[in-house]
Amino acid sequence: MSLYRNSAWFLKGVNEFTKNAFLSASKRFVEKDLEVSMAGRSFMITGANSGIGRASAMAIAKKGGTVHMVCRNKDKAEEARADIVKESGNKEIFVHILDLSETKKVWEFAETFKRKYKSLNVLINNAGCIMSQREENTEGLEMSFASNVLGVYILTKSLIALLEKSAEPRVITVSSGGMLVQKLRTGNLQSDRGRYDGAMVYAQNKVRYVLTFRQNKVMEELTFRQNKRQQVVMTEQLAKSHPNIHFSVMHPGWVDTPGVANAMPEFHSSMKESLRTPEQGADTTVWLAVSDAAATMPNGHFYQDRKMVSTHLPLAWTHSSLLEEQKFMSSLEDLAKTHQAH
Repeated sequence: MSLYRNSAWFLKGVNEFTKNAFLSASKRFVEKDLEVSMAGRSFMITGANSGIGRASAMAIAKKGGTVHMVCRNKDKAEEARADIVKESGNKEIFVHILDLSETKKVWEFAETFKRKYKSLNVLINNAGCIMSQREENTEGLEMSFASNVLGVYILTKSLIALLEKSAEPRVITVSSGGMLVQKLRTGNLQSDRGRYDGAMVYAQNKVRYVLTFRQNKVMEELTFRQNKRQQVVMTEQLAKSHPNIHFSVMHPGWVDTPGVANAMPEFHSSMKESLRTPEQGADTTVWLAVSDAAATMPNGHFYQDRKMVSTHLPLAWTHSSLLEEQKFMSSLEDLAKTHQAH
């Protein structure tokens, strides 16, 4: 089954996730969908100093939106902010320093943000990480799970009250097509049993498989895909619990970003000519964040190239039961409470 899933995924990727696939899909895009002013609306984007996050921040800034860049590295964030302000002419760009793997700090950041700002229209969960080996943060949590899943869950849940009192609230999570080869895992969330696979964990938290040629890279990718699947299920369940907010999760395609180059150098070098630009990868994120058309789409679904797509490959046996999904969400909530700042 693993061979079938990976083969089916790679063939799908070649046909749908590349630069050429984006150019083909863009022929059906409605240009006026993005011909909108975002003046007066505020956006929070995690991982906004590079790659897809930076491209999303730039696009929204050019439309007049207030952008809150949530980043780990202050120097890189300030440099990106300066570039965005210069190119967009929009000075309503703010930098916030936060490491999503430090869950107590995520709680603290969200509470501080709610006290300081009166509205937040859109949250874009873009930041993510892929670990080459299992590492724990200062709270004893596995880094990939903490960054890609628990940190995202805590940030989103903490900001729901602020989102709900803001006009037309939306939450977009940038996931990966790698999750298509992973079934939701409800146990061993922190990958502390068995062999660690960075990519598999990442895909569970988001559901993104990336072709690799070395065994250690294969393991990283399994962790990555675990995280991505978990992000998809999280989005579906939060949409049910909070119907007044439009939740969506999206796959940007195979994109040429610093994160991909650093974490998956062999994939990056072998596929470089076929990879999408960060702007192409960010297109659906921006569409989901600003367009009226996106707001009319069903809540809690998975999107690729501005259209709703399935979260499962045919005959891949990756569906989970309602009970499994509820168990996963209960585990997340319990972990979030355990690591809540007091």
